[in-house]
Amino acid sequence: MPIRIRLSRGGRKKKPFYRVVAANSEAPRDGKFLDILGTYDPLKEPFEFKVDSEKLNKWLEIGAEPTQTVKNLLIRCGYLKKSSQNN
Repeated sequence: MPIRIRLSRGGRKKKPFYRVVAANSEAPRDGKFLDILGTYDPLKEPFEFKVDSEKLNKWLEIGAEPTQTVKNLLIRCGYLKKSSQNN
């Protein structure tokens, strides 16, 4: 069962707030997760994206893969380098 680094939605209607979590790929979006890595607030201007880099590196070393959305955010905020391959 692969581990994914993805967003888990919180907040109320029309006011989203997300946690960046490491979760089993088969778990529901807002269901059981393994670890909280950070937060993402898309409503702030500019958006706020905070991640614990030590936890992120630990999970990436274990083999967790970020979803495309999380990967784009990590690249945009400088936590990951853009690879030359189109994955």
